[in-house]
Formats: sequence, C-alpha cells, structure tokens
Amino acid sequence: MYSYIAKRLLVAIPTLLIISVFVFSLQKLLPGDPVLAMAGEERDPQVIEYLREKYRLNDPVPIQYAHWLGSALQGDLGISLRTNLPVLTLVGQKLPVTIQLAIMSMIFAFAIGIPMGILAAVKKNTALDYIANVVALSGLSIPNFWLGIMLILLVSVNLGWLPASGYRPFFEDPLNSIKTMLMPAFVLGNALAATLMRHTRSAMLSVLSADYIRTARAKGLSERKVVLEHSFRNAVLPIVTLSALLFGELLAGAVLTEQIFTIPGFGKLIVDAVFTRDYAVVQGVVLCTAIGFILMNLIADVLYVVLNPRMRANL
Repeated sequence: MYSYIAKRLLVAIPTLLIISVFVFSLQKLLPGDPVLAMAGEERDPQVIEYLREKYRLNDPVPIQYAHWLGSALQGDLGISLRTNLPVLTLVGQKLPVTIQLAIMSMIFAFAIGIPMGILAAVKKNTALDYIANVVALSGLSIPNFWLGIMLILLVSVNLGWLPASGYRPFFEDPLNSIKTMLMPAFVLGNALAATLMRHTRSAMLSVLSADYIRTARAKGLSERKVVLEHSFRNAVLPIVTLSALLFGELLAGAVLTEQIFTIPGFGKLIVDAVFTRDYAVVQGVVLCTAIGFILMNLIADVLYVVLNPRMRANL
C-alpha cells in the first residue's frame, strides 16, 4: 500500500510542475498592468520603476517563474497587490469557508443522489425509474445561478426562513453558519446529486445482474438485504471514486454560487483577484486548488484500493 501511495505521489510531482507553468504563464495573458494600478493616478515613472524592480517584473519571464516557484516551495506565495496581505494568509482565511460549503454540498448530494440511484436501479423501467431520471436531468440542466436566485426569492424574501446572503464562521456561531450555508449547499448539492444518481443507478444495475445476486435471492434473503448488503456494497466503489473527485471540484470554488450568496470563499476570492489584476492571488489560489484536486484524486485512488480486495491482491 505504501509503495502504491509513493508511486501516485511521484506521478503528482510532474503534474504539479506542469500546472505551475500554466498558472504562471496564463496570468501573463490577463489584461492590464498591475504596476500602473498600484502607482495611483499620477503614475510617477520613478514609482513605476521601483515597483517593477520590487516585484521583479523587469526580469526575464523564466527567471520570474523560477523565483516564484522557489518561493512557493518555501510556502511563500507572494503578497496581494490589493490588500497587501500574504497570499497564504488569504488562502487560510477563505479555505475553511470553501471546505464547509463543499462538505454540506456533498451531504445534500449523498442524501438525494444515492437513494434515488438505488431506487431507480431496483425499480428499473418503472414510473419511479423514469421520475428519478427526470429529476436527475433537471438537476443537471437547471443553472445554479437561476436556482440560487429562485431560492433566495422564495425561502428568504417570501418566507423569511433563511438569510439571503452572508456568512458566519462555523466555530463562532455554528447555528447561524449552517443557516447561511444551507441554500448555497443545496444549490451545489442538487447538481452533484444528479451526477451521483446516474452513476449509482448504472453501478447498481451492473451488480444486480451478477450471478451472486441471483444466488442470494435464491437462498431466500430479503430484498432489502440483497440490495443494501450485497449489491450496494459492491457498487459503492465507483461512487466513492466519483465522490472524491466531485469534492475536489467543490474545493476549486463555486464561483457563481459564492457570488450570488456573497460567500467569501475561493470562488469569490479569485474573481475579485482577476478583476483587480491581483496576479499573486490568482496564482496562489489556482495553485492551491490544483494541489487540493490532486490530493482528492490520490485519496480516491487509495480508497479504491482499500475497498477493492482484488486491487489489494495485485499490489
């Protein structure tokens, strides 16, 4: 197992290097000059030159990249041009918000998608199967921003059940923090539930047609035991892998959802950074997001090996 994890980590290293090159290169394509924005309205040539020297913008691009990568490996992602705070500090402030939103979204996704997928597979080609597929298709088709706005209008404005926007840190006020996150988590979880439902249904249909399931039924086992203990336990492998990847996508930040509900997470941070040409923040957030996604991919691979005895036997 440890050798398998080590191999996966070795594969992740060149992947991260390639990503870092793209991150550093693409930010050069952003319009505008951050130095001119920092220099103020007067734009004194001496000030502009000082800022270019300070941030090494006069160096050749390969040297700039080498300096940035060396600093990043030491945990220094630079200073925000907009707030004058270390990028790592901003990431530390926003990451817990995005993690909380991602966890709550996955809870909604599991609660909706997996039971619907199991039910659709067990009741294949019945009205329940068709209804589940329609619901899944609706979840994939409805834009998150539209669903978010409709929820705010109905739940917050008309009914007054939940706050329309804002965020409270979980450890400061757990109840209000959960209240502010319920609607955005449902918006994101609803779309993920559709994906989980389709994969769960497909995996369950494959397992339900296996010989050992027919044998279990022939032995007189209850349908509930056959479905949950024999079928779902074997169908859960691709679902676990998919779930880890979906969680990695959520860590990347749900830009539109965070903007609609005014949630200060990764998505809102990177949008603000792009609009203000805060290159250091853009680079830092994208790099941290890539690391998070690669980490979730590694966790998915490890879980697949842990849950699959045949994979363990081949290691």
